[in-house]
Amino acid sequence: MTSSIKSDIKSPRLAQTGKARIEWAAREMPVLKLIKARFEKERLLAGVRLAACLHVTAETANLMEVLKAGGAEVVLCASNPLSTQDDVAAALVRYTGVSVYAIRGEDRKTYYRHLSQALSIKPQITMDDGADLVSLLHGAKQHLSKYIWGSSEETTTGVIRLRALEAKKLLKFPVVAVNDSQTKHFFDNRYGTGQSTIDGILRATNTLIAGKTFVVAGYGWCGKGLAMRAKGLGASIIVTEVDPVKALEAKMDGFEVMPMLDAAKRADIVVTVTGDINVLDGQHFKAMKDGCIVANSGHFNVEINLPALKKLSKAVQTVKPGVEVYEMRDGRKFYVLAEGRLVNLAAAEGHPATVMDMSFANQALAAVFLVRNHGKLEKKVYTIEKELDEEVASLKLKSLGIKIDVLTPRQKKYLSSWDEGT
Repeated sequence: MTSSIKSDIKSPRLAQTGKARIEWAAREMPVLKLIKARFEKERLLAGVRLAACLHVTAETANLMEVLKAGGAEVVLCASNPLSTQDDVAAALVRYTGVSVYAIRGEDRKTYYRHLSQALSIKPQITMDDGADLVSLLHGAKQHLSKYIWGSSEETTTGVIRLRALEAKKLLKFPVVAVNDSQTKHFFDNRYGTGQSTIDGILRATNTLIAGKTFVVAGYGWCGKGLAMRAKGLGASIIVTEVDPVKALEAKMDGFEVMPMLDAAKRADIVVTVTGDINVLDGQHFKAMKDGCIVANSGHFNVEINLPALKKLSKAVQTVKPGVEVYEMRDGRKFYVLAEGRLVNLAAAEGHPATVMDMSFANQALAAVFLVRNHGKLEKKVYTIEKELDEEVASLKLKSLGIKIDVLTPRQKKYLSSWDEGT
């Protein structure tokens, strides 16, 4: 690839290292490999302008290669200032011909400049991880929304924002909620977030999980996965919830359930995974015991009210990469990981490639769905088609060498009938 590709990355010299990392991830992304072969043959995205706002990781790079193989013009920007792998960004520019606007540690001004640069190609399709591109297209860049055929959204947080737009009848184009597909939230949210969050905590602190009281704020799919993994490492789990059904489920799964104000008094580690704001607030910090480790695995850095914590503190100091100690006026110390941002990406490498294989397969197929249905869809949030979900699951089973049963004609007839009973 030539150096004329527009981009803003840390250093082109990192490209070779990034290429090796991308190839390493590709080993465990067989579904995406199968889809890439199909895209190369059928050119399903030929001529489509596509802007993606995703975590710039080795797994994401493999998705970008698939989209390019399908014929799309692709530009990528980061969906979080601390999640970019700079060597991967360099490799995408040099070897894949993708324009990348992402630098690990970029400030807020640079982050939003990069979002705007991604939209400068007047994309017909956008891919989001948190709905930041869609938000811009409904705000400062709404004049570009007329070019949009549709978008796809990767996260629970993003889907919440999109459904809010839809409910107020403000959504300007159709959006596919990739996050709501079964092969996404069953696996990515549960197994991916569960493992990668623990990975981020361990890399940042090297603390022993066994014997700790581990508080999980939120018992959605991400919270379930996190509680499962922390329990497996020997922690005592407390779940905090606002949803009575999820709270009851957590109790039936064997976990203690209580308000955060009570949980904070006992916590050794607290992790927020709710998608909401101020889940950990000033009142909780006032009750929290000395030495508590605090982290967030929700998409945005709003779940932990850090301004409130700083106001209560007499000193804040970085004690090691990714760990800040907040010292209270009474001498208690709390350890905040990754500046309250996504700990699994800011302090580790995010979800394993095996998990992202299915999530990004959904993203690729969602793009094709939007192209094929251009002009036919309403301005609303769509759940990914059941057939596409099952296609991704079937491809994954095939890659694992697993076969399953097939319904006989008699069984199919029985399941579609109403008059066969006892």
